[in-house]
This record gives sequence, structure tokens and C-alpha cells, in this order.
Amino acid sequence: MKKIFLVFSLFTASFAFSQSQEVKITPDNSWFKAGLNVGLPIGDTADVASFTVGADVRGQYLVNPSFGIGIASGYNHFFGKDGAEDFGLIPLAGFARYYAQPAGIFFGADFGYGFLTNANDNSGGLYLSPQIGYHNEKWNFYGYYQHTFAENDIDIQVVGLGVTYNIMF
Repeated sequence: MKKIFLVFSLFTASFAFSQSQEVKITPDNSWFKAGLNVGLPIGDTADVASFTVGADVRGQYLVNPSFGIGIASGYNHFFGKDGAEDFGLIPLAGFARYYAQPAGIFFGADFGYGFLTNANDNSGGLYLSPQIGYHNEKWNFYGYYQHTFAENDIDIQVVGLGVTYNIMF
């Protein structure tokens, strides 16, 4: 419950900060991001899955030139191994990113809920995904760690690489 409260507090603070100024959506501050990712399960997840591939979709608003917030979703497919069935993860998250320069290194994190598909007796849990990467006007290339604290003491962990393409609107 503490984790959910922390996530809710961060999103509330981010939303309140962004609403303190008049918001104007322009191609200079708003992007739709679509991309792909690949990853290797780690921890207990590596016992049941060999690798994962996924799709990533995001909507981002730049609060200022260095700080962006938004929503993220997508789908990650885990390929079972040693007779284990494939399963999936659908994240529904908010995110924040810090851009040190107009093009270069960025740091970010997704916070939300990860819904599991094809997982017996488990609907999902708290989803966290810190990222570090390189960005320019059109592309984001990043490394990530993904952790879902699912029900029944199941932790789903992945490290991987991703790429997204920015579409200004």
C-alpha cells in the first residue's frame, strides 16, 4: 500500500506542477512516441521465460525544455522456456523524464500498474521501469530495468533495450 501511495503522490505532484501554468499543446512540447523493445528476464523470471519482445506507446508533454511527463502503455510478450507457457505484460503507467540537453542523455522512469495476461491466478501488480538513454528530435534509444511486483509474491524482472520514434502533434 505504501508503494501505491508513493506512486499516487508523485503523479499528483507532477500534475499539480504542470497545471500551475497555462498548458498549450504544440509540436514543440508534445509528442506521441511509438517503438519496440527487447529484454532478458532476470531473477526468478529467468526460470520461466527465455526473452521478451514488446511494443511501447507514449504520450509526452514537456513541462519545460528539460522535464517531460506523460502516459505510457504497450505490450511485452514473455517467451516461456522448459515447458512454461508464454505470458504477457500490459503496463499502464505515468512517466517522467529529465533531458539534460536538447539532444543527448536522458533519465526517466515509468510508474503504474502492470496487467498480466495468460498468468494463472495473477492479474498483475505495481510496475516500475527506470530508463537511461540517448534522445534527439526524432528518436529515443534507451536501456531499461522493468520490475512488476505482482500478486502472490511473484516478481517479474527484465533488463533490456528499446527504441521509440517521436511524432510531434
